[in-house]
Amino acid sequence: MTTAVPEALTVPEVMAALRISRSKVYDLFRARELPSFTIGRSRRVTAAALTAYMTKRTEEND
Repeated sequence: MTTAVPEALTVPEVMAALRISRSKVYDLFRARELPSFTIGRSRRVTAAALTAYMTKRTEEND
């Protein structure tokens, strides 16, 4: 049985997906609205975390 590893997105990939600036992405990290983790000095976001963030924001606007 194999375990699927979640896709880890870079900050530029998150920027592109949300169509927002780098500083806004880091604002979301600081506010703990978008969970992230670091590997060395690199920040990553799982695809599941990004999807959950977008779903939450969409539901808030309904």
